[in-house]
Amino acid sequence: MPAHILKNRIRQVLAGIMVLVAIDVAPVFPEGPAFSFIATAHADDDDDDDGGGSSRGGGGFRTGGEGSGGSARSSGPNFLDRLFGKRPVQQRRARAARRAPSIPDRAPGEIVALGLDEPIIAELLQAGFTVDERVTIAFSDADLVKLQIPQGMTLDAARTMVAAQAPNATVDFNHLYRPEQGAAGVCGNGNCGLVRDLIGWPGAPVLACAASPHIGLVDTAINPAHASLAGSQLETIRIGDQDASAAESSRQHGTAVAALLIGRPTSRAPGLLPDARLVAVDAFRRIGKSADRAAVYDLVRALDLLTTRNVSVVNLSLSGPSNTLLEKAVDAASNRGIVLVAAAGNDGPAAKPVYPAGYDRVIAVTAVDRGRTPYRRAVRGEHIDIAAPGVGVWTAASVSGARQKNGTSFAAPFVTAAAAILKATRPELTPQQVGEELMRAADDLGQPGKDPIYGWGLLNARALCQAPAGMSR
Repeated sequence: MPAHILKNRIRQVLAGIMVLVAIDVAPVFPEGPAFSFIATAHADDDDDDDGGGSSRGGGGFRTGGEGSGGSARSSGPNFLDRLFGKRPVQQRRARAARRAPSIPDRAPGEIVALGLDEPIIAELLQAGFTVDERVTIAFSDADLVKLQIPQGMTLDAARTMVAAQAPNATVDFNHLYRPEQGAAGVCGNGNCGLVRDLIGWPGAPVLACAASPHIGLVDTAINPAHASLAGSQLETIRIGDQDASAAESSRQHGTAVAALLIGRPTSRAPGLLPDARLVAVDAFRRIGKSADRAAVYDLVRALDLLTTRNVSVVNLSLSGPSNTLLEKAVDAASNRGIVLVAAAGNDGPAAKPVYPAGYDRVIAVTAVDRGRTPYRRAVRGEHIDIAAPGVGVWTAASVSGARQKNGTSFAAPFVTAAAAILKATRPELTPQQVGEELMRAADDLGQPGKDPIYGWGLLNARALCQAPAGMSR
């Protein structure tokens, strides 16, 4: 039998076998039995938060797609092509992506501690630790120390050892936190209006009651030259300025959040509180080509700095693991009367709580769309306090102009702005009381009362400048 006929016969037999296999596993993999795993990091990217292409759930299983040359291929494993030496471009790219390491949730080889005394530090140096960075933290009147662990020692063992030698100190990993941004929205049928109408955000004349609130922001870098921020009361501080080797974080996320808060009212991205003063701290650093991360060492420094700047509210559109040092900084800020507002996170409805939103003394904000439907990627749970617009939010792009944004990152500033008005009009309120007022006035959604999807309901801004009794339903 000629070779080409034999090859065709083999193709036919193998194709028949693959059809039978596909039928058998179809109920398990509704999209088709073939998939490739893509290890992606959550990135701060205006156009693609899912890791590119058609990834599902923020970086996970990616189904097969288009082959090279624009010709469509099936989503199967292309076994026949591999058998006869053909490897489509899509498959080669998937294999390369599969080899790319994901970004861990903690800095390798680093432990952070607050409250180590000099004798303990000397003992740790003798044991092989080195002091990488050290700074005095005002809220505790103690030094925050970043330690490099000895070679060959695991992070778990290092943390246990430091905690055992310094039982009065606060010791943990140097966890990494990411900006909480979803995929950019797309305007349809000219529908690029401001979603603030959904919560009855008051107009400029009414906002005169706010008396120029003073707001803090911990986020990525900001583009101060953006037209939406021209003439605004914006102070930017970069935590990592003393480290010349640290790459500055990108400006997409921070610029969008800052403009949403204080954008010039006549610009393409008007802010909620254009007359407010904003102290924005960039605690993030660029990792690789597309990811921004903030280490807990820098987040603690950022919050400590803001406690000295007379801010009434701090917006935290970021998320990561629970960390004892971060919780201590959160408690310290709250004890000083600062309201902390954080994005609930975009890891999906089944995900565990992320932090700082998961802490009791932080207002955890989830996102809804114009129809009051929950954002599909928002984290849910008993810790969720309140909902705000977070889908199709019109705000500044990183360089110029404006665009729609999705994610709990862009829901949090609505609550931050509302809390800032309450603190400006009723400065006697404690952070807990501010949260209670906002939640009492919320429009109940979902199950009656508090629920894990909407918290107490959708932020209601209509009564923000009314007498205290007006905040009650």
